[in-house]
Amino acid sequence: MILLLGGRGYVGSAFANLFNSKNVEFRSISRQMVDYTNRDVLVGLIRESGASFLVNAAGYTGKPNVDACEEFKADCLFGNAVLPGIIRDACEHCDLSWGHVSSGCIYTGSRADGGGFTEGDQPNFTFRSNNCSFYSGCKALGEEILQDARRCYIWRLRIPFSHQGSPRNFLSKMIQYDRLLQAENSLSHLPEFVAACFDCVAKRVPFGIYNLTNPGSVTTSEVVEMILDAKVVNKRFRFFDSEQEFMKLAAKTPRSNCVLDSSKAIGEGLQLSPVREILQAALRDWIPAAKSSEQKS
Repeated sequence: MILLLGGRGYVGSAFANLFNSKNVEFRSISRQMVDYTNRDVLVGLIRESGASFLVNAAGYTGKPNVDACEEFKADCLFGNAVLPGIIRDACEHCDLSWGHVSSGCIYTGSRADGGGFTEGDQPNFTFRSNNCSFYSGCKALGEEILQDARRCYIWRLRIPFSHQGSPRNFLSKMIQYDRLLQAENSLSHLPEFVAACFDCVAKRVPFGIYNLTNPGSVTTSEVVEMILDAKVVNKRFRFFDSEQEFMKLAAKTPRSNCVLDSSKAIGEGLQLSPVREILQAALRDWIPAAKSSEQKS
């Protein structure tokens, strides 16, 4: 039986959908139900439930985007750096294996050789680098807190998307924004991300950090071209002239734009489609946010 923390969020809901589709027994726990931020309460929940694994999909991302984390810093720090340590303590006390949803936004750019950052590369978009958003800095601290954690997976998600429109969906944001920033990024197809996380457990993949991004990378203009080719929307996309203009007119804090290497995950047999292929499939099957919500109700 799997305990799912943060099951009502965008990523947590994807885990719940996967578990339901596979008839996996799980309990989705919200903080309103059980205060899992209290270590002793979480230990009690683990023991009472008889859980065999725990997924931490909880955290603080800010709404509508990471700019909000600059205002609500205490919530961001607690949800992304302190909470993982509390969960680690509780799981290790109960000798329970678990997985933590982290982020690839702790990097910026790509490696000096032009390749994507691997799990062994030191994060370079952090408080220690003094160049990051508060959100990215806190996510990096969360990973530091989990260094040498026992029986723990750290799953790095990077700009999630799927065929179902949502305010959290990268493709929805691309369609709705008035102007876009030209950048190159790795992305994570959310259904494949959660499936890969589950396969880590089902296939008994070695514990550790995994970049769960779809192989390859794309630029903003390439995604725009795919959107137009799929006829998802008919509009003229506009771009900022530079990152400096973007920061001046549209953002309160720097953004992470980076490329990650997912070869470690692929080598362990985790199924992640090439990024362009899965982007085109998502756009081919696109369901706008309003219709997506109606289907769920």
